[in-house]
Amino acid sequence: MSDLFDLIVVGGGPGGYVAALRASQLGMNVALVESTHMGGVCLNWGCIPTKALLRSAEVYHSLGHLKEYGLSASNPSFDLEAIVKRSRSVAERMGKGVAHLLKKAKVKTFDGHAKLAGREGEAHKVSITKNGKETGQIRAPHVILATGARGRQLPGLETDGKLIWGAREAMTPDSLPKRLLVIGSGAIGIEFASFYRDLGCEVTIAEVAERILMTEDAEISAQAHKAFEKRGMTIHTGAKVGPLKKGANEVSTTIETAKGKLDLTVDRVICAVGIVGNVEELGLEGTKVKVDRSHIQTDEFCRTAEPGIYAIGDVAAPPWLAHKASHEGVICVEKISGRSPEPLHIRNIPGCIYARPQVASVGLSEEKAKAEGYKVRVGRFPFLANGKAVAMGEPDGMTKTVFDAETGELLGAHMIGAEVTEMIQGYVIARTGELTDAELMETVFPHPTISETMHEAVLAAYEGALHI
Repeated sequence: MSDLFDLIVVGGGPGGYVAALRASQLGMNVALVESTHMGGVCLNWGCIPTKALLRSAEVYHSLGHLKEYGLSASNPSFDLEAIVKRSRSVAERMGKGVAHLLKKAKVKTFDGHAKLAGREGEAHKVSITKNGKETGQIRAPHVILATGARGRQLPGLETDGKLIWGAREAMTPDSLPKRLLVIGSGAIGIEFASFYRDLGCEVTIAEVAERILMTEDAEISAQAHKAFEKRGMTIHTGAKVGPLKKGANEVSTTIETAKGKLDLTVDRVICAVGIVGNVEELGLEGTKVKVDRSHIQTDEFCRTAEPGIYAIGDVAAPPWLAHKASHEGVICVEKISGRSPEPLHIRNIPGCIYARPQVASVGLSEEKAKAEGYKVRVGRFPFLANGKAVAMGEPDGMTKTVFDAETGELLGAHMIGAEVTEMIQGYVIARTGELTDAELMETVFPHPTISETMHEAVLAAYEGALHI
């Protein structure tokens, strides 16, 4: 078989494998190189298995509140080993599904580490190694780097896999810690805090910023803070965590805030303090590719400064989300194939947090819209006034909309509460289709659904909400 391809994709995560599939659909001869597992971190150690864990925790929580629904059950309990096993089986099943799709699409896959190895005419050479030994070279005029990212390590807070956990250890515990410290309150930290709290752990969250969920609207962040504290979590913001001192089976540290210093001892620590792009050992030093703070710089079509080299997903620019990576993969290969795709509109990418309560958003927050000079109209609608939410026993939540008061453009939408990660796409469609306030107000939402809060929040921005 020839070693010359139309496209080489480096990395089999949600960006890489989708790029390979789309390229195959467009008639390209595609090679994909993956060093560990098809599906990448997202499918194997991120998005998918964490949702399986969270679902188990959510069901267990519900079992403890059956009386509220007129039901009863004796001595509900959980089996941590079985919970973890289910999570891993879900990831394994989805990984096999990705491998099947690639085989069906006739994408040639290679097991190993890929590294750019210069050029041969118009083609880039890629060397493939396994266990330190070169297993071959392949060539293509186009190479997409989709190597993803890994958890950031901070001095004094380094993970060790035993007492101080990264995401992988947090997903596969062999026993349940009684006391847990989570450092960082982004999506990863909050989701793990939610999971372990539902299983009965004493959870403390330490966040260096002045509020949790800093990428979310401040009002939503504040409501989330209250909801997590109501669940029994202890949250410290504006917090500096001192060096972690490890004992035989516990960790001690000091948390310093504006209120003073707190000495804390816990059984385990989860560090969720950001990510670092996987740019090492890719052969970039022999190219014009530019790296900024561990992430590859690209243009709106994922092109780097080196002709024929592209980067997508977590190794490139934020937001670092699986669905953003997949969409970049599609845009990138369609541009390579000669089509005219729309460039990626960052502000139309939704963000989702699958804690309890869930958080979802798209576009500008109220404070960012004002900072950019917009005169805004803001609408809010509480879940407490929604019949379906009350009937489900999920009355805590809110939907918030932010409009340009002059043009009626939907600048942003922000939601907290049950199932909001499933509903935010309605607002994403509205922004992608450039719908205005008038069109959203004319949209008919089904009753009874929690999605009616989306309509009411639009009406509320114009003092027309019907149920408050």
